[in-house]
Amino acid sequence: MSLTVENLEKNMAKLTIEVSADKLDEAIKSAYNKQKGKINVPGFRRGKAPLVYLEKMYGAELFYQDAANILIPDAYADEVKESDLEIVSQPEIDVVQLEKGKPFIFTAVVALKPDVTLGEYKGVTVDKIDTSVTDEDIEAEINKDKEQNARTITVEDRSVEMNDEVTLDFDGYVDGEQFEGGYAEDYVLNIGSHSFIDTFEDQLVGVNIGEEKEVNVTFPEDYHSAELAGKPAMFKVKVKGIKVKEYPELDDAFVQDISEFDTVDEYKEDVKARLTAKKESDAKSKKEDAVIEKIIENATMEIPDAMVEQQMNQMLQEYAQQLSYQGLSLEQYMQFTGMTPEVMKEQIKPQAMKRIQSRLVLEAVVATEGLTCTDDEYEEEVKRMSESYQMEPDKLKEMIDEREKEAIMMDIAVQKAVELVAAEAKEA
Repeated sequence: MSLTVENLEKNMAKLTIEVSADKLDEAIKSAYNKQKGKINVPGFRRGKAPLVYLEKMYGAELFYQDAANILIPDAYADEVKESDLEIVSQPEIDVVQLEKGKPFIFTAVVALKPDVTLGEYKGVTVDKIDTSVTDEDIEAEINKDKEQNARTITVEDRSVEMNDEVTLDFDGYVDGEQFEGGYAEDYVLNIGSHSFIDTFEDQLVGVNIGEEKEVNVTFPEDYHSAELAGKPAMFKVKVKGIKVKEYPELDDAFVQDISEFDTVDEYKEDVKARLTAKKESDAKSKKEDAVIEKIIENATMEIPDAMVEQQMNQMLQEYAQQLSYQGLSLEQYMQFTGMTPEVMKEQIKPQAMKRIQSRLVLEAVVATEGLTCTDDEYEEEVKRMSESYQMEPDKLKEMIDEREKEAIMMDIAVQKAVELVAAEAKEA
């Protein structure tokens, strides 16, 4: 095999890979052996027609596609492994020559890891983040505990008020016609949550149980369904039930019931300590993000579009994984929200670009500062990972190949780079 590399614009490259004619013949025979049992030829028992006969009968190219599919993955992987190329995208494959008795030639267009020229990365100035905890912060946190321990009480002697939990039936019309998704029975709605469009919830205030009301609203111009965007709608609504939350009093009995403390004062001190720790942790992360942002601004790099595309695809896969935990597929989510893959990619593109830029400048800092990961640090990370996966460290180490080990060690070095540039930064 042989590899020729042609550098293209914007950190793209075209790899031309040539595989010997002998290997192509082997791949054709392998494709024939896999497929022959499915081929029924008059005069032969199933799977017994010779390769030569099939090629004469159906053409020499009968198994070309299968042979190419056999050869390309290994040939591409072997040649890339032998080269010094840092490829950061999936290859776009194009077959150049595929003919029996001749070398098999194909090309792979790929994105290469961009070179980064660092500007100032030590001592950059970022805004100081306030980590003080106010009485309002403490009260808001206490209200969360109250919310979690509130009782829901059924109300029968009054009309709908703000913050009520209302059960209702509704039937929506646009231009006098019912529309898809505009009908529901026994729907539970929190009044004041603004989860419904326009003033839908406000218009239910004052409606009694069992009473029906016509609610008139207008869909927003940017509504995800183009058929409804900007259009007025009328809903026939029937209020079927009202529930209200009853919140506990903040006293020693409540504190003893929900925490390890005996008094309100002790509980409040703990709330303040937890909020302070959280604000300091958040401030640390925000400072690191701000510092990296400044380093990106001071650096120069040319990021290929294919690298961004790869990052967006990875982010969509991550989001699909999160949705799967909720019992939803990405396709179902897009159907429910009216989104398309193109729209989703457009929305996440800035975040994808930021991920790429952040990683590139931090790896450049690692190289410039000579930061490394020690064997002990690697062992500690494997131990932490094994605890997360609930398996023995030695067993996990057996599953980690050399490439994955290098990636883990680079991640550790990159984290050192984050800590270095954050420690050197100035706050104003």
